[in-house]
Amino acid sequence: MPVNDTNQNNGTIGEESQQTQSGPIIPKSPSEALRPERVPEPPKRSKKARSQVIIFLNFLMTLVVLGCAAAVFLFYYAISTYQNPGPLETNTNFIVRSGAGVAEIAASLERNNIVSDARIFRYLTATHLDDGESLKAGEYEIKAHASMNDIMELLKSGKSILYSVAFPEGLTVRQMFNRLNEDAVLEGDLPAVVPAEGSLRPDTYKFSRGTKRAEIIEQMAAAQQKLVDQVWDKRDPSLQLKSKDELVVLASIVEKETGVPDERAHVASVFLNRLGKGMRLQSDPTIIYGLFGGDGKPADRPIYQSDLKKETPYNTYVIKGLPPTPIANPGRDALEAVANPWKTQDLYFVADGSGGHVFAATLEDHNANVKRWRQLEAAKGADPNIAVDGQPESQTQPETPAAPAAQKKKKTN
Repeated sequence: MPVNDTNQNNGTIGEESQQTQSGPIIPKSPSEALRPERVPEPPKRSKKARSQVIIFLNFLMTLVVLGCAAAVFLFYYAISTYQNPGPLETNTNFIVRSGAGVAEIAASLERNNIVSDARIFRYLTATHLDDGESLKAGEYEIKAHASMNDIMELLKSGKSILYSVAFPEGLTVRQMFNRLNEDAVLEGDLPAVVPAEGSLRPDTYKFSRGTKRAEIIEQMAAAQQKLVDQVWDKRDPSLQLKSKDELVVLASIVEKETGVPDERAHVASVFLNRLGKGMRLQSDPTIIYGLFGGDGKPADRPIYQSDLKKETPYNTYVIKGLPPTPIANPGRDALEAVANPWKTQDLYFVADGSGGHVFAATLEDHNANVKRWRQLEAAKGADPNIAVDGQPESQTQPETPAAPAAQKKKKTN
């Protein structure tokens, strides 16, 4: 029938069309059906992407990233090491020599196990120093487990360990030189030219290791000059001394005559009264300086009666007026005592047996005081040939009028 033919033809045409579109149907075995289909190949890289320049730039970028990461790590490590406690177990002294640079100091710190890494200390310390600034020489006490930053701050501050050398009032220049020479911490030679007697200030001087002996001498000379100028400017307007040199000479005698602070201005008044009347000073310390000079009298050598007559430029039992130079280095109290002495009529004094002196305005009173002194010495079994401590009783009373009446001692600083 035509209808059926048409349907059949349509079916045939549909099947052919389907076969034409999807290809022939090929039966597959079960294993082939389970096998994965072929993955399509990725698209090929462009020629631009395969360029050697791009590959090199990518390599450099990778290196830069890795380098930055390493730098950040090293920087953090260095900062932490610089700030964290160090390896030092106990406090120790560390010496920075004069002229040493940061590199030398860092190496020495590591060598002494004070810091763990000299390079970190060296380079980070350099960042804390301004142009021209350096770590200062000296001897420093490094605390246990001090960090590199703590050590840097200490060496930068210059707060090194301080030593001291003391010079009591009344020492001669030679005796001061001996003390400086015996100090094991000080360095360098003493000046070849010895300073003038009386030109060095007795005091305690602090210094750090490495200080030169000549530097201490310069400090002492400058300090004494400044002190003498100050005292001279504040002297009693009626003072009969003509110059600062005379002030120092008489102050050195007063310094050696008494160690009792309250007596200095009184002793100064006696000597000034005697100078005003043309009398010899007759001071025992001037005998000693004339005989032994700056070395000083041996401790076991007394002053004999015969010494009073020995002619030296300093023996004020022989010469009139002041000796040519000071006989020691006076301190502030002795200088001020001479610049502002008591106003007394006293012309004599002698030891009282208790470390001080008893004063007298007349020869009669003085002879009585000397007699009591001799009795005290005789009771101790003293040699009668030893000179009395004070003016001898054989001198005559001056004919000039007595000095003004005594007044209370002025205070000195």
